[in-house]
Amino acid sequence: MNIGEAAAASGVNAKMIRHYESIGLIAPVERSESGYRLYGQSDLHVLSFIKRARKLGFSIKDIQRLLALWQEQRPSADVKRLALAHVSELDARIAELQGMRNTLRHLANKCNGDARPTCPILEDLAG
Repeated sequence: MNIGEAAAASGVNAKMIRHYESIGLIAPVERSESGYRLYGQSDLHVLSFIKRARKLGFSIKDIQRLLALWQEQRPSADVKRLALAHVSELDARIAELQGMRNTLRHLANKCNGDARPTCPILEDLAG
């Protein structure tokens, strides 16, 4: 199948497929005589793997590691270690986002939201 068909089948758009190939995340695929990329089922499987990993928030670097672990049949302990490290990163980002939300909620509650020019939100942002 061509790149458009592979994109439709995998859910990864053609631009990202080309990008993944250019950075070495996926191997270059065979090309037709006219130069079109030709994808098979194994390529779709890899693209689906990447798409799922991206939805879970893994970085490209971590996806490269996960693909290597998946394709080389490494011990599951290596995969678990990588996943748990990602969970820790997510926990830190969640805590940071919750802190931002709480700060903004507090500032919004202090703001009268009327025609007066004073605004605690802008005052806080201005330092």
